[in-house]
Amino acid sequence: MARRTLDGPPSVLPLYARAAAPLLPGTSRLPFVPGGGGEIPSLELELRGVGADADRLAAYARACGFALRDTLPPTYPQVLAFPLQMALLADGSFPFGAVGLVHLENQLEQRRPVRISEPLDLAVHPTPLRPHPKGQTFSILTEARVDGELAWSARSTMLHRGKPTPAELAETPVGAGENANSAQWEPVETTVPASARWRLGEGLGRRYASVSGDRNPIHMHALTAKPLGFPAAIAHGMWTKARCLAALENRIPDAFAVEARFRKPILLPARVEFASQQRSGGQTAFTVRAAQGGAPHLDGLIRPTDEKPKAKRGRQK
Repeated sequence: MARRTLDGPPSVLPLYARAAAPLLPGTSRLPFVPGGGGEIPSLELELRGVGADADRLAAYARACGFALRDTLPPTYPQVLAFPLQMALLADGSFPFGAVGLVHLENQLEQRRPVRISEPLDLAVHPTPLRPHPKGQTFSILTEARVDGELAWSARSTMLHRGKPTPAELAETPVGAGENANSAQWEPVETTVPASARWRLGEGLGRRYASVSGDRNPIHMHALTAKPLGFPAAIAHGMWTKARCLAALENRIPDAFAVEARFRKPILLPARVEFASQQRSGGQTAFTVRAAQGGAPHLDGLIRPTDEKPKAKRGRQK
């Protein structure tokens, strides 16, 4: 695997321009533009000594509903790694552009809380393509280390829409995802009552983009979402997951893994409801569903990964 260590975080907006370039006819022939087809490159990008900006972190916590603490919200390393992920997707060796990809699943594992003052060494790399009934999937694997110790990791599974050949589909069971073996759990029953109802404004995508850097056009405005197949802007899947973890943060252990399946997109504006359910072994299942009709938007499961008692985490003053 080829490895590149970057000197600093790349600027995301120029990367979006490169990632969207394959939408224009002929641009994918340029060597620095993705979209030339073929396989996922065997490439790892690294960025060392990444710190959290206090003001941006506070704005992120407010947008997602987290309390301000002396440790990072469990989804925040994903935000810090986002420029690296975009640099990977915008690399000229990538077979297609990032704009238009669909986020299917996200799994993350926090081995221990990360203090705000601790700089992170980040690394990202993709997995090979796999056939899917609606196209092809791959994952972006992300790791965050503190002084060489793996503190946090994540897997984001993405769908590139298209038509796989019958031979490709024959190699993979229908519905199998990148991480299918770890996803054998049942979602929250529809009869479980909601514990919260959230009113999501039309500008939620823009607000989250301002604190996360994820300015994918499908989240920004109906005018930019419609050319990509959505009738309105849709909420970020990672905002939805973060909002769920914020709702449960007083019940989450220090060491845990959490999986989320992104189901029906949340078209903005929207009214949704949140429900959770305790399971055996200290597990917590959770869901976000439409306030009217109950259509599922997200299903998730939290699993503790350490039997040690939960350490007290201090709130910021």
